[in-house]
Amino acid sequence: MRTLSDLFEHELKDLYSAEKQLVEALPKMVKAASDSKLQTAFSDHLEETKTQFDRIHSICEEMEINPGNTKCEAMEGLIKECEGMIKEDASSDVKDAGLIACAQRVEHYEISGYGTAVRFAKELGLKEIAKKLQTTLDEEYDADNKLDKLAEGRLNQKALA
Repeated sequence: MRTLSDLFEHELKDLYSAEKQLVEALPKMVKAASDSKLQTAFSDHLEETKTQFDRIHSICEEMEINPGNTKCEAMEGLIKECEGMIKEDASSDVKDAGLIACAQRVEHYEISGYGTAVRFAKELGLKEIAKKLQTTLDEEYDADNKLDKLAEGRLNQKALA
């Protein structure tokens, strides 16, 4: 990597891999959640993540970037943590609180990655690409806020009991 453009390409490949891995992992989280509202939140985010994957895929095509076999190791690690929580021998309420915590780690990682990609796109003069990436960034913030409300509104309280 010698230029910001090279680094931007690397970031896009990483985000592509992250979204692809998340599309595969979210159904397990839906299944593991016992609270119906949490199941719905995870299901909704799965559909949104599929759209985000399609969006990053189209950005890569537009920029003639082949994401190839790039593996986002950070997302792989975060998903392993989520899988560990799924396997945890915990009460359903505690497990739901733990699943939210895992999911929020994932969202925070994506917020960081998309925030960086938006900045790079703007600095490279790629206004339309930056807008598309900003759309995903906004969706990631929304997903994180929804999880916050579920946790603070009731699921953490249920786990206390």
